[in-house]
Amino acid sequence: MIRPESEGDLAAAVREATGPLRVQGGGTRGAATGPGGGLSVAGLMGISLYEPGALTVVAAAGTPVADLEAALAAENQRLAFEPMDHRALMGTEGTPTIGGVVAMNVSGPRRVQVGACRDFLLGVRFVDGTGTVVKNGGRVMKNVTGYDLVKLLAGSRGTLGVLTEVAFKVLPDVAATATLRLDGLDVGTAVAAMSAALGSPFEVTGAAHLPGDGATLLRLEGFESSVAYRAEQLTRRLARYGTAATVEEAGLWRGIRDAEAFAGTDEDVWRLSVRPSAAPDVAARLSGARLLLDWGGGLIWAGVAPGTDLRARLEGIAGHATLVRAAPETHARLGTLPPEAPAVAALSRGLRAKFDPRGLFSPAAVDA
Repeated sequence: MIRPESEGDLAAAVREATGPLRVQGGGTRGAATGPGGGLSVAGLMGISLYEPGALTVVAAAGTPVADLEAALAAENQRLAFEPMDHRALMGTEGTPTIGGVVAMNVSGPRRVQVGACRDFLLGVRFVDGTGTVVKNGGRVMKNVTGYDLVKLLAGSRGTLGVLTEVAFKVLPDVAATATLRLDGLDVGTAVAAMSAALGSPFEVTGAAHLPGDGATLLRLEGFESSVAYRAEQLTRRLARYGTAATVEEAGLWRGIRDAEAFAGTDEDVWRLSVRPSAAPDVAARLSGARLLLDWGGGLIWAGVAPGTDLRARLEGIAGHATLVRAAPETHARLGTLPPEAPAVAALSRGLRAKFDPRGLFSPAAVDA
């Protein structure tokens, strides 16, 4: 495993590489797969700039997410997009890194209200496949130089280059939260209730449904008096779906964020991105599977029997199905990522040829 301690060392390692490299961050998604030697960015750590007044932070890619969140919390600020921690789901003991978060565009329940990781990304530094250090974007929102490339790196899974530094816009932390729970709703009714809540003026920051428990959960955040008022008004608006009760939140949304319901099981776990209106059809086709709906029904976690070809069972439903947890042979047979449309695949190949002309970074060889 190559473990550079500086950006210059990483660039040199890439330039000297004679074959494919398996890029790894904190190891939280399991062992990176694919041919070639391992390349870890865990040695690139530290916050190089933090300006609370400007709501801006810059950190090396290998910086643990927990360290960054602790520094922000000391100033009553946060990463608003609520990055997921994969360790419970994947059964790993690694350390989530901020570069891995960006590489995978990892975003939690709050995405429905504030946006995704890429929406808060201001700038990046990375090493491309030629060993060249590339800087793109800036450290303030008004700097839009190369903005599209910054967006492109978020979610690229390390296939265009190895991130070395990322800059974010951060937001103030919330003073109070409240979660409303509706019980006994089927998936279709739950999606309707969540859509009504998200379409209301009450700024819902989380909308999830647990079919196994029959629980539909809606989160409100803000100043205490505002949260109390909005909770009361939203309860009234949702009366046709049942009586909403306020529930204790300790660990509740973290569990939803991290898909903890699937921790320690022998199921294959898939991550589905669909239109919320398609969620009832998905649930019907996956009868017997364990499901968790987030993002108002737009994100569905599905636990199915090992080896199940879930994409075949959902044929005809618009969206994407990513195989997150399964045996290596299942990943090899079914593919981790959904197949790309021909035009998108051609664009992806062109981008990889531009940024990684030697083919060092396999599309599968990244570990957030």
